[in-house]
Amino acid sequence: MTGQLIGSDRKDKFAPVQSPAMAGQFSAWLENVDWSQIVEQQSQITEQDVLKALAKPKRSVADFAALISPAAEPFLLQMVLKSEQLTKQRFGNTMSLFAPLYLSNTCANECTYCGFSMSNAIKRLTLNEGQIAAEIAAIKGKGFDHILLVTGETKRVSMPYFEKMLPHIKPHFSQLSMEVQPLETEEYARLQSLGLDAVLVYQETYSKKTYLEHHLRGNKGNFNYRLDAPDRLGKAGIHKIGLGVLLGLDDWRLDSVMMAYHLRHLQKNYWRSRYSVAFPRIRPCEGGITPKTVISDRQLVQLIAAWRLFDADVEMSLSTRESAEFRNHAVNMGFTTMSAESKTQPGGYAEDAQQALEQFEISDERSVQEIAAMIRGQGKEVVWKDWDPALC
Repeated sequence: MTGQLIGSDRKDKFAPVQSPAMAGQFSAWLENVDWSQIVEQQSQITEQDVLKALAKPKRSVADFAALISPAAEPFLLQMVLKSEQLTKQRFGNTMSLFAPLYLSNTCANECTYCGFSMSNAIKRLTLNEGQIAAEIAAIKGKGFDHILLVTGETKRVSMPYFEKMLPHIKPHFSQLSMEVQPLETEEYARLQSLGLDAVLVYQETYSKKTYLEHHLRGNKGNFNYRLDAPDRLGKAGIHKIGLGVLLGLDDWRLDSVMMAYHLRHLQKNYWRSRYSVAFPRIRPCEGGITPKTVISDRQLVQLIAAWRLFDADVEMSLSTRESAEFRNHAVNMGFTTMSAESKTQPGGYAEDAQQALEQFEISDERSVQEIAAMIRGQGKEVVWKDWDPALC
């Protein structure tokens, strides 16, 4: 990239550059990014840059980059306290709980980090109406009113399947989110008419080179099509759009900076939608890989706090990928949503499904009752469905 981090006031280090919000789809802007220059810019961040970022009431992507840099590590406590304060001011003392409902582990992709990869010798299952009804009953019995539908990526589990199943699922839940293969704008609009509220499309990594190294076969190998899915979501008018990178697939700081650019691009172009971010770290799975970079617990705390300082309005989600101990400490850091008692295999709630069906290993295996009690014990109210903070 031949210019500065967006919004930077450090003109001695960075030269002007066009904002991605003015460049059409995000992929058109990312094509011109010089990653080596981003690396160099990151290495030049100083303690003074961090202090300037902390002093601002509103922060740019450049400030976010400073807050996740090694130079910001001595200021971690200050960042966490500011993050807690901002979260309480914007969202109150609440934590929403949701459950992922895996509809299928059938997949036509070959992804090095995923247990659903087509070459993995696991039992494949796509839930039918009866099996979905059993899963719904089990999930509702735990108190959930917000679910996230998850599938592998294959023609067998695509629009015809979604159009058939959503009318059976939506009446049971006030909030319905999906994390499935990228779709077209008109398909997203159709699903919204059937009750869909939110869509999560995790880019995994913004480095095209690294992305192609880990997506070896299947439609998911189309980097730009996935990258521009949030643009199509915005054009379809989806109520909430979720972003995320798989921390450890590439340099977590660079990926996080690119995701911050992406969020700003979407907010400026599709301001009617709400946005959420998530922080999945690579977890063990069938045929899984060793992370390229490891983000420690302390660094993850730094990243979480930096995101809240960067955007006071964005919703932040924490999954059961993380340990019970980490989640206990993270409740007040800036999160608005947590998953609980998750099953990452089709049919996992209604029956004792085989472990080999899982997409990845769960780290926090406590019951939803235990997690709810932990949240209440820290002075927060448990919310069982998603909500719009703009109405508060």
